[in-house]
Amino acid sequence: MLQAASGGIIRIPRQPERSMSTSRETHQQTASAYTTLISVAQLQQAPADVFVVDCSHELSDAGAGGRDYASGHIPGAIHLHLDRDLASLPNGSNGRHPLPDRTALADLLARWGLRRDQQVVAYDRAQGPYAARLWWLLRWLGHNAVAVLDGGWQSWVAAGGAVQTPGPAPVQRGDFAPGPSLARFVNLDDIVANLQHQQRLLVDARSLQRYGGDGETLDPRAGHIPGAVCRFFRDNLTDDGHFKPALELRTEWLVLLGKRKPHEIVNQCGSGVSACHNILALEHAGLGGSALYPGSWSEWCADPDRPMVRGTEP
Repeated sequence: MLQAASGGIIRIPRQPERSMSTSRETHQQTASAYTTLISVAQLQQAPADVFVVDCSHELSDAGAGGRDYASGHIPGAIHLHLDRDLASLPNGSNGRHPLPDRTALADLLARWGLRRDQQVVAYDRAQGPYAARLWWLLRWLGHNAVAVLDGGWQSWVAAGGAVQTPGPAPVQRGDFAPGPSLARFVNLDDIVANLQHQQRLLVDARSLQRYGGDGETLDPRAGHIPGAVCRFFRDNLTDDGHFKPALELRTEWLVLLGKRKPHEIVNQCGSGVSACHNILALEHAGLGGSALYPGSWSEWCADPDRPMVRGTEP
């Protein structure tokens, strides 16, 4: 059973490669690193050496994630805030959650004690989009050993996982530093150019309702970018909040992609957060290589002259 440890460090034992067809098992690129998902059981059995991050957040209440963390979290976990830590300041035209400064984020993680090649596990209380944002950002920083806790906080508690309320003890600075990126992203100009040649398939991770232009409460305009198709991020999950088996995800995504290859896919959402959930699902399904449009709909709709579509068709 996982117990509280100094600086939020627990150890993951070496595990054999998992079959992609096995339900809820973790896809691994090496015998010692989890690179997409990790189960609660695997985390509970780990004695030390994992850097655990609570990414809990609510878009409608910026303080909710911190309060949730303070009320109870996985032993040793730190809390990173979506607005302050996992994004830079918006300026009204660059989306609600622009990418953070790469050097600043790496320095923050090092100050929390992260080491090169150390296993990171991220979780949240909202079925994974905020944890997936950190997963993508760490890959952007060149860190491969990062996984999202399958089922999140709810599954940890349901399985009887240990809960801690105090924050982690002070730790020695880690040696983590950014390396060559393992993630791809495109910018606004790329999306504008794609309107003409349609070389990339844009996949919108928002709900079909928001994609269609109904019930928009976060952005000033409602609808979607012309040509985008909808794949709601929660469609990656089973009814109990766990990711679908990798083979099932692969089958579903291949239907959506049609003749497109993963590297021809650009994932977006409202502000570049839940789109990371779709990228994680693709990676777990063995369909890696898709890109993120960080600005997403919130950047696109900031200019009223940019075209938009309402309704459920691309």
